[in-house]
Amino acid sequence: QVQLVESGGGSVQAGGSLTLSCAASGYIESIHCMAWFRQAPGKEREKVASLDGDGTATYADSVKGRFTISRDKAEILDLQMDTLRPEDTAMYYCAAGRSWCHFGMQYWGKGTLVTVSS
Repeated sequence: QVQLVESGGGSVQAGGSLTLSCAASGYIESIHCMAWFRQAPGKEREKVASLDGDGTATYADSVKGRFTISRDKAEILDLQMDTLRPEDTAMYYCAAGRSWCHFGMQYWGKGTLVTVSS
């Protein structure tokens, strides 16, 4: 089993920056993919960024060039968010999978809230 705990959410003005962190514990050796998802009120959950075990990072079109996903330590996944927009307001979730990212996620954190004001 793997446990994921997010931190770093908060309120920021448009144009500002935030860094989210996800701390993984448990059988982290089983993790191949890690990702960030978000869900805004009244909207479906969407994948923001993912990082496969071979180091390949992918981003949603809406965040390309503004967000950066990184995993410098096996147990920590970060999401650097720059030039934030009000439409980035959402609950952000960390997720992990035992295989390649396109096979889906088995583990989820409880989320951290990001609010961007105009």
